[in-house]
Amino acid sequence: MELNVLTLCYLVGSVTFILGLKMLSNPASARRGNLIAAAGMTIAIFGTIFLYKDDVGNRLHNYGWIFGGIAIGAIIGTLAAKKVKMTAMPEMVSMFNGMGGACAALISVVEFNHIARNVIPGVHQTYIPEGGEGIVLIILLGLIIGSVSFAGSMIAWGKLNGKVKDFSFKGQHIFNIVLLLVIVGLAAYIIGWLPENSIIIFYCIFTLSLLYGILFVFPIGGADMPVVISLLNSFTGVAAACGGFLYNNKVMMTGGILVGAAGTLLTILMCKAMNRSLANVLIGSFGGAKAGPAGAKQQGAYKEISLSDASVLMAYAHKVMVVPGYGLAVAQAQHACHDLEKILEGKGVEVKYAIHPVAGRMPGHMNVLLAEADVSYEKLLEMEQANEEFPSTDVVLILGANDVVNPAAKNDPSSPIYGMPILDVELAKNVIVNKRSMKPGYAGIENDLFFQKKTSMLFGDAKKVLQDLIAEIKNL
Repeated sequence: MELNVLTLCYLVGSVTFILGLKMLSNPASARRGNLIAAAGMTIAIFGTIFLYKDDVGNRLHNYGWIFGGIAIGAIIGTLAAKKVKMTAMPEMVSMFNGMGGACAALISVVEFNHIARNVIPGVHQTYIPEGGEGIVLIILLGLIIGSVSFAGSMIAWGKLNGKVKDFSFKGQHIFNIVLLLVIVGLAAYIIGWLPENSIIIFYCIFTLSLLYGILFVFPIGGADMPVVISLLNSFTGVAAACGGFLYNNKVMMTGGILVGAAGTLLTILMCKAMNRSLANVLIGSFGGAKAGPAGAKQQGAYKEISLSDASVLMAYAHKVMVVPGYGLAVAQAQHACHDLEKILEGKGVEVKYAIHPVAGRMPGHMNVLLAEADVSYEKLLEMEQANEEFPSTDVVLILGANDVVNPAAKNDPSSPIYGMPILDVELAKNVIVNKRSMKPGYAGIENDLFFQKKTSMLFGDAKKVLQDLIAEIKNL
């Protein structure tokens, strides 16, 4: 009876994961979907703790350690989630993802040491139980993938918060490939021959996998970090699924497979949005170096616009399109942006938002920011929709976005971003760009848009500029 109840708990957990993931596809239902999936996970966890029995009928014990760990993790996670600034959300996501990879790797370490005496000849006994090689394979997959995800996510976290700089050396990609082949070769050696020194080789694989995870992410440029975070997230899902196979835990397998598949699909979609292959992202190091010829060429003069002129232009427009970028997040200006939207709509102006798939530092970064400010989901236009509306837009207000509106992606073959689909803001009648300075964006590439005739620069902190614009419009 208890087994049936536990199976039901796992079934409920698996179904809630699928429902939650489905609901995450719509901003209006995403929060509810997240809560539903979390409730299913809670049911599965407590079902395992109180109902699970092993093959000889033993239950889990050491409840003090189990609930102590749950309590500590819950407290740390809750405090971190409540205190994190929206600008720091990408690195928080990267760190939490890395913790998932670390858990999967540690599971493999514990289980390998646990079964070594039963599987590896010469350690305690020479008998290999049925399926022993398969178990070792799953353990090694969880170890390698989890370790790469953990180490890579930690480097990504450091890059996103500015503590780790891009690093590469000549021939690094070749070195990485050789290192990966060595890891695979050592794993195959353990699986095929189960030598007496397997534990030593196992920890060598562990160490080399951590090193590979570090070197794997180090050379990747900042502008590609959203893709890398998505890819590492899929790695963590696959590693968790390996743990599910190892324990024959259906809900763990389901959760891991869903995360792995969703992360992989998101990575593919983001690469498609950038018009680049995954191999190009991982090898190209876009944004990791200084600007090349495209960024070094001479530009014309740019023109500035005053707050009063900008307010008049926007207040008497028919349609205004806002393009949010990382500068909006840095300034914590999402609420001020929503206030500007409301005051413009009060004057009969149609206001919408153009969202590029890789704007910000993680997938959906701008959507999360604007949702926090209660911006209507219907006003958030994806790139294809926004590009259709730019020709009929009177004013485009760009808030801290740079590379995703750079015309070099369309007309400069020498640019590192050439071929990447962008928001066609130059098709609008007027373009106002809010930046702190004329420094290049995260990718280190100069933007020709800033020097076009219809473009005007409005310098300053995004939040203060928006507040000043609101005050000016109110006085009109």
